[in-house]
Amino acid sequence: MGTEGENKTLMINGEQIAPGQSKLVQINIARLPTGTLIHIPVHVFNGKKAGPTVLVQAGLHGDEINGVETARRMLQNNRFDIKKGAVIVVPILNIFGFIHFSRDVPDGKDVNRSFPGTRTGSLASRIAHTYTSEILPQVDYGIDLHTGGGLRHNFPQVRYSAEDAKSKELAEAFNAPLYFASRQIAGSFRKTAFRMGIPTIVFEAGESMRFDESCIEEGVLGVQNVLIAMGMLSKKSNRKKRKSIHLQRTRWVRASRAGMFIPQVENGMAVTKGQTLGMVTDTYAKKNKKIKAPFDGYVFCINHQAVVNQGDALFHLGH
Repeated sequence: MGTEGENKTLMINGEQIAPGQSKLVQINIARLPTGTLIHIPVHVFNGKKAGPTVLVQAGLHGDEINGVETARRMLQNNRFDIKKGAVIVVPILNIFGFIHFSRDVPDGKDVNRSFPGTRTGSLASRIAHTYTSEILPQVDYGIDLHTGGGLRHNFPQVRYSAEDAKSKELAEAFNAPLYFASRQIAGSFRKTAFRMGIPTIVFEAGESMRFDESCIEEGVLGVQNVLIAMGMLSKKSNRKKRKSIHLQRTRWVRASRAGMFIPQVENGMAVTKGQTLGMVTDTYAKKNKKIKAPFDGYVFCINHQAVVNQGDALFHLGH
């Protein structure tokens, strides 16, 4: 994680950030139909002493705003006063999705399914290409902040790549309540980072388009924990590390019929096999279908959609 001596000079979008310097770099990506220029704001903190470069990013999906607030709050409170190495902070990667209250860019494509992208492809592909070209070559480790999509609420959790032992170490250092290995999705930021040799974790917490204070606090603390573990930040408190729960197996519990969905457990709860998690009922009070836990474990995602169809994912469980 770096050698003794002066840190390297970073180069982003043609701008140099020398050791000991902090700078806001604007990466131009496209224009709105009105001609308004859209850019990705990139905050760079380059320490004087040699060390790793850590990317902290949010807003890859434009409606997942918990991570945006996590990064913003850390910037506002000067939480990147590092002793060595460098931190690159991108509070909003998908600017188009953010201003349209959308997961995707205006043509409906998902930036997180468009990596590594191409210079002449779709808007999502061009954003991914610019990011892959300008940011990732500078990075040694990545932290990607997300929430549940749609109306799914994720209990604070970290996902790492089973193929990358260093990403598991990052997940352990983050010290979220839960962590587990998850597959790399084709076209995702994490898969491209893996191919470039950049250990990366995904922090999932909360629900899209809603702030969740406890999830934001978990995010701030987790990013700090990683930077402290790398010797980049001084330990600022005597808070004891929690015992993170490592899930070995995860499974979605789905609706066996359509109807109105009523959860009966809290997110993050430990449950036992056969325990009633919730029910799906018709609007006439004639039929109720109980949803039961398939094994002992923990609930780490609940769908907050009130009316569901057969086969909809309702609870994500792990043990």
